Amino acid sequence: MSESKQPVQSDALGALRVQIDSIDQQLLSLLNQRAHVAEQVGEIKRAEGSPFFRPDRVAQVIDTIQNANQGPLLNQHVASIWREIMSACLALEAPQRVAVLGPEGTFTEQAAIEYFGSAANLIYCSSFDEVFHATAAGTAQYGVVGIENSTEGAVARSLDLFLRSPVHVVGEVSLLVRHNLLRQVNDLNQVEVVMAHPQALAQCQGWLSQHLPHAERRAVSSNAEGARLAATNPAWAGIASERAAAQFGLHIVSHAIQDEAYNRTRFLVICLPQTLAMPPASGRDCTSLVVSVPNRPGAVHDLLVPLKNNGVSMTRFESRPAKSGQWEYYFYIDLAGHPSQPNVAAALKELQGLCAFYKVLGAYPVSE
Repeated sequence: MSESKQPVQSDALGALRVQIDSIDQQLLSLLNQRAHVAEQVGEIKRAEGSPFFRPDRVAQVIDTIQNANQGPLLNQHVASIWREIMSACLALEAPQRVAVLGPEGTFTEQAAIEYFGSAANLIYCSSFDEVFHATAAGTAQYGVVGIENSTEGAVARSLDLFLRSPVHVVGEVSLLVRHNLLRQVNDLNQVEVVMAHPQALAQCQGWLSQHLPHAERRAVSSNAEGARLAATNPAWAGIASERAAAQFGLHIVSHAIQDEAYNRTRFLVICLPQTLAMPPASGRDCTSLVVSVPNRPGAVHDLLVPLKNNGVSMTRFESRPAKSGQWEYYFYIDLAGHPSQPNVAAALKELQGLCAFYKVLGAYPVSE
């Protein structure tokens, strides 16, 4: 039996690796220096009662670093690196508890990691109802919930939960969502059941009709839950992320089976106002509110007049039944701008005077 040959390392390559090892040690030393300063910041915040997590401060630091970046690292990679550095340092000050839809491997989990970094303490919930409850009760300081998809529209349950919850919105994440068919067996034969969140089943209905027309489509609480169940039965398949495939040891039988290639889901970051107040204006903000108007002719049209008169753009308009039995509706509206801007403030004041129900859900920087 012949011995395997080790790759030959040239003197030039060896010298560069020694240089990289030295730089890594310098980086580690500097990161720990930063961490020590962050611990001191945490002590001051604790004494003053200031919020530990400040998304506007995170954005400011990343923006400053990107402006100073001369490459060859790309700005998007610099942003990811610094978000993780700040997340790790924040964990030394005070670990942030974030409620997400579970189990591990959901797109909600991915959105939370993109926003808070991987050092956040994630609390996995069985439904968006539980995410709202955990955040409102203080079990979690923040929550992340899906609010709309570019293919299937609004996540109706999330809209309904905002009506009675004391939480408000402080941020958003827009995630490119690619659905994959996951299974114990690496082929499409003899799939009896496909399980996923109802939104994912809807986003993949064309592909499922063409490739698995006879398989039962079974809605479950999350895509990751569908993947978990698929790992228990070789006749079952789940629709979920690559992360879920790795988590549950499943084959990716088919990649990117969503009907629309550019399939994005928008997630909102929620918390109690005492945890974090409304973020200051960033220059690129969204103000979300929910209203209802008296059931009379022209009432909905009248809602638009204050926006037009004050030059405020409406970027989203959704209606949901008020469930009163009287054909009344709540309207969910997103406006471009921040309440601290005079024209937005004037529009909101006029709008409130027209409404039977009025609630600002939050104002926050728009996700890039």
